[in-house]
Amino acid sequence: MTTPHPTRQQLLAAEGRRLHDVIGPDLTVLFCGINPGLYSAAVGHHFARPGNRFWVALYAAGFTGQLLAPSESRLLLKSRCGLTDIVARATARAEDLESAELIAGRRRLEHKIRRFNPRWVAILGITAYRTAFRRPHATPGPQPEPLGGAGIWVLPNPSGLNASYQPAALARAFRRLRTASDRSAGIAG
Repeated sequence: MTTPHPTRQQLLAAEGRRLHDVIGPDLTVLFCGINPGLYSAAVGHHFARPGNRFWVALYAAGFTGQLLAPSESRLLLKSRCGLTDIVARATARAEDLESAELIAGRRRLEHKIRRFNPRWVAILGITAYRTAFRRPHATPGPQPEPLGGAGIWVLPNPSGLNASYQPAALARAFRRLRTASDRSAGIAG
């Protein structure tokens, strides 16, 4: 199902809106974006902006059996995956967030992790991770310290604006997490 593109007025009105988490108990992976963009907030779905490669990378890595549209995000729960954000409020750019918001968001994320008990939390963006977790030299991949009992894995930001990771490289990064999550669950891959 195709969601109509929001108008400029609808995008501007989406500033500060929040998206509902797609979350449940005992997930294998809780994917955690930085914060919703205006496009996603306007249409009400995570990673909805055309050009965002999250859904394609998720499918290419084998997390889902089919390519999902942003409007089908609740189907992720069947794959034992979920969605949340470090900071809930929508902005035009992630750079519009203050460091203090990212740090406070990490504390809220820890409460969600303790409540829902995912095995892994995948932070989608190295710069946001470095700020929120106060780890200025962190690199993508698994992190040495868990949060709230979950392993932390940093993935590249799937935004189409992230030229450092083209679709194939993004899919490989997601696939590394998929392999690790299958191993930790005792699933042969």
